[in-house]
Amino acid sequence: MKVIQLHNNNTTLLKKAAKNDREAQHELFKVHAPKMLSVCRYYIKDIQNAESVMLNAFFKAFVNLKRFKHKGSFEGWLRKIMVRESITFLRQQKKVEFSVEDVVIPQNHSNNIDTEIEVAQIQQLIDELPEGYRMVFVMYAIEGYKHFEIAKMLDITEGTSKSQLFKARQLLQKKIKELNTTSYGTN
Repeated sequence: MKVIQLHNNNTTLLKKAAKNDREAQHELFKVHAPKMLSVCRYYIKDIQNAESVMLNAFFKAFVNLKRFKHKGSFEGWLRKIMVRESITFLRQQKKVEFSVEDVVIPQNHSNNIDTEIEVAQIQQLIDELPEGYRMVFVMYAIEGYKHFEIAKMLDITEGTSKSQLFKARQLLQKKIKELNTTSYGTN
């Protein structure tokens, strides 16, 4: 019974927010801001810039809330806005570069590494990736986009998307191995 009540409250809240009810918008913001900041933070290293992008994305979401069709989750819809706003920010900063060289990806390539790295360390390693690598890696590995979707959103080819992901994974694996070596004193 509570699940239905919760769903009805969320639907009611969304309808009120679409009518510019500031309290309803504030409630939606409080509920979703922590996750949405994490989404922006995946793409943008600087926390203050990530917060700024998140706020801009929330503004766009509230302005366009009437377009939300209530098919699928509001969180998923909002998350897409966050991703697109983060990409727009990075493009405006002119920090996004994609190498266009072809890379042959071996069929037996493994992405598994045994490690006990903290989440903060993994985020730091992802932050250290070149912008193009990081964007494609986050969109594919974390957000779950397909290569054709990434290519369309970033205005690159599917091959470039695959290449960026492959290179990002290689670089992350190398950094994780280095981190494990320094942490455990082994080779």
